[in-house]
Amino acid sequence: MKTAEGAPSVIPAPADVWMLVREQPSMLGNATQALATALAAAHGPRFAVWHTDELLFGVADGRLVLRTLGGADVPAPEVVCVRQMPGSMRDNREVTLLRHLERMGSTLVNRPDAHLLCRNKIWQLQELAAAGLPVPDTLSYATAPLEGVVRNVAAPCVVKAVRGTKGHQVFLAPDQRLLRDVAGSLTQEVPFLFQEHVAASHGRTLRVVVVDGEPVGAVLHTSGGDALAANIGNGGSAALCSGRYPEAERIAVEAAAVLGLDIAGVDLLFTADDGYTLCEVNAVPGWRPAMTTVVPAITACIARRLAARGSVTHGSATRGSTARRDGTACRERA
Repeated sequence: MKTAEGAPSVIPAPADVWMLVREQPSMLGNATQALATALAAAHGPRFAVWHTDELLFGVADGRLVLRTLGGADVPAPEVVCVRQMPGSMRDNREVTLLRHLERMGSTLVNRPDAHLLCRNKIWQLQELAAAGLPVPDTLSYATAPLEGVVRNVAAPCVVKAVRGTKGHQVFLAPDQRLLRDVAGSLTQEVPFLFQEHVAASHGRTLRVVVVDGEPVGAVLHTSGGDALAANIGNGGSAALCSGRYPEAERIAVEAAAVLGLDIAGVDLLFTADDGYTLCEVNAVPGWRPAMTTVVPAITACIARRLAARGSVTHGSATRGSTARRDGTACRERA
């Protein structure tokens, strides 16, 4: 295996802080790249970016181990910032790696249990509703046939895959006939949920980023035309609005706490009575480049986790390290 610059691979240098991202060749998103650059500036060669497909893990001589594909042992870091999307995590793959890092003593931001809750939209709704937070009326199922499920659903309603991400597999069913028509064509790989259509918020979603119990950024997403989902990738627009909706920010902070999230992106809908209801909560949130307070807040969160462990951090690179093209300190890999 070679380094990012193409040099021969060597034993990886230990690092205090990792960012764990998806398997290669996935590119870092803009928000993740900005955060990686900031963490590299804060921790120099003691920071590294690892992809999930670069690591082996298991037990050797009765102790937990991490290894590269080249067979070199890798010390577990002090803190891991997880930027692997929960929606694509699998129990016997990425989640197992997160659990292994935690069992080796690393502090994970966010923890595996919180990622698991956010991966399943019904699981998070169960927790939020049980805590008394506002959520839309929602119906889902375990193994019931979809034809039977839709007979119990009131239209119009929003249909979502329980593990969908980025606004994919989300559509508005305006009437019962359409629900019946699509029931036979929906995939059976994961369940769907059928959720009350909050008409007052059609095409509008408020995203609040919460870090360590504080709202550090908010943006109003508005869809293009009459589309339901307001995702930027689907043609929507975004307007910064921190402090404009204080009650929504309060609800977002509570939602993050209920789900055990250090870092959260909380999406809220506007209700007809000038209130808010929770749409969903993300454990690996994105944010607009103009939301300049988010990266410093997360960098400070990581620093607090290191301080709590009594770890010594380095504010600049030391002799012998090189800068990677992605803005992180070079992490030599085997």
